[in-house]
Order: sequence, then C-alpha cells, then structure tokens
Amino acid sequence: MALNVAVQMDPIHAINIAGDSTFALLLEAQARGHRLHYYTPDRLYQRSGRLFANVQALSVKDEKGAHFTLGEPVVQDIGELDVVLLRQDPPFDLAYITSTHLLEMIHPKTLVVNDPAGVRNAPEKIFVLDFPELMPATLITRDRAAIEAFRTEFGDVVMKPLYGNGGAAVFKVSQRDPNFGSLFDLFSVTFREPWVVQQFLPAVAHGDKRIILVDGVAAGAVNRVPAGDDIRSNMVRGGAANATELTPREQEICATIGPELKRRGLLFTGIDVIDGYLTEINVTSPTGLRVIKRLGGPDLAAAIWDTIEAKRTGR
Repeated sequence: MALNVAVQMDPIHAINIAGDSTFALLLEAQARGHRLHYYTPDRLYQRSGRLFANVQALSVKDEKGAHFTLGEPVVQDIGELDVVLLRQDPPFDLAYITSTHLLEMIHPKTLVVNDPAGVRNAPEKIFVLDFPELMPATLITRDRAAIEAFRTEFGDVVMKPLYGNGGAAVFKVSQRDPNFGSLFDLFSVTFREPWVVQQFLPAVAHGDKRIILVDGVAAGAVNRVPAGDDIRSNMVRGGAANATELTPREQEICATIGPELKRRGLLFTGIDVIDGYLTEINVTSPTGLRVIKRLGGPDLAAAIWDTIEAKRTGR
C-alpha cells in the first residue's frame, strides 16, 4: 500500500547523504512506492484547528550533488497524510518544542515518527536519568559547589550542555584542572539551563557504541572510536566507525529501556553506551543507519519502514 509521507527536516540541500539517516529513510520509502512530501519546520502552521504546511513533492537519488528533486510548493493539510517523519536536528529549543505541540494535533491519526509528545517529554540527556542504574555517575546542575564536590568524589569528569548535540561543547575536566574556573564562567554565560557533569570513562578511547532500537528492540549498532586527540566519538567530530556486536551488558540495557521506548511511541531511537554504561537516549533525529549498513550490518531503514507500515495497516 502506497503511503503519503511528509518529512519535516532541515534543508535537504545541505545534508551529507553518505551518513544521513533521514536520507536513508527517504530512499527506502521511495523504493517502496510511497509518495514523499518535503518541508522545513518554518513552513508548518496551524489555522482553525487544522495543521498545514507548504510542502514540495520530493524524489531522491543516492548521488552526491544530485540527491534530490523538488516540485512546486503547495499548501497541504498535514492531517490528511498517512505519515510524518519528524527528522529535524536539534537544538531542542522552544521552536522544536512548538513543532511537537503542533504535530501532536494530528497524531496518531497521522502517524508521526517519533511520537511528538514522546519526543517533547524525553529530552535526550534528561530522559536517560530515568535509568540511573545503567548510567555512570551523573550530575545535572549549574551550581559550582555541587560540581566541585562531584569532582572531589569522582576525579576526572566530562562537562557538556544539557541540550547540546553532535559533540559540541563537550569538555574533559581533570580533578585539578586549572581551566575549570574559566570553563565554569564560560558555561555560565553561554547556557541558561543547567548542564551535565558526568564521571569520565577512560574506556571511551576504545569506543562509544551507538545502538539503534526499532520500536523498543535492539536492531543494530556501530562502535565509534574518537580521534587520538579528542574524547568525542561523534563521526561529525572525526570519530571512526567500526562494525560491532552487542555485549550481554548492552543487551541488558536495551531490554531494560526498550519497553518504555515502545510505550512512549519512540519508534526510532539511538542510544550511546560507553564501557557498559548508558550515557544518552537520542530520540529527536537519531543517526547511524547508513554507516551500520555500510559496515555489513542490517538494513535498518527497511526495518523502520516495516514497522511503520505495520502500524498503518494495523498488522
């Protein structure tokens, strides 16, 4: 059954198709005969209880520099479509939150992936706190005395923004780091919200595993190894991707969190695990599909569309 599918995403001309998971989902949808409609979040609007967007018909091709073709803009009642892929990247700010409120008006009659209420209520570095038994020691604060006490207890720590993404502004702070005062001042004037202070895990040098869960079930993984002069394993920050399998501890983590992901309608999620410790649950715009397939792993875009189609047809 052909579905009418809209994708709410960042400007498509600017994506890196070699690693973009949204593009993988679009390629798979097109191969299955689904009709694609594209819009950016600024084109979404509500009027008289109905949700509209200025959309463009979209076709995609796995060819760098010629990866998309768009039709003329038309006004579309989004509630008349079958599926909306909510795939814009963070920052998870008030604009992002507003779009979840708007999309919640049409879900689940129009299936929004991921569930917009689930996305709104699961900020990636806060939702993970529901599972403290799976995590390294973690502090959420902007209080200097609390941070200094945490450093005294755990030694080297990592400091990062609560709503950051892509490895931006992630710092390792040693127990007696002369830069701590300046870094504290910088964070204080840059971020209004609290930030994350987490026990540093030296094993990150051997990799930060990204595990993809589809409807709450572990489906594939990639191990991301930081460059030699960095603690950040994000591939956009120079991390190297290696094929991997799940350890018993990682399977336990997935089995523990999976039912809650499914309950919240978080159909496509990516979790980060370092040395057997869960550090983040990514629900806004998870990545990893193309690299996992390229390294010989499963085709997770196909698995995601199998699940979406089953939900739409009631199977």
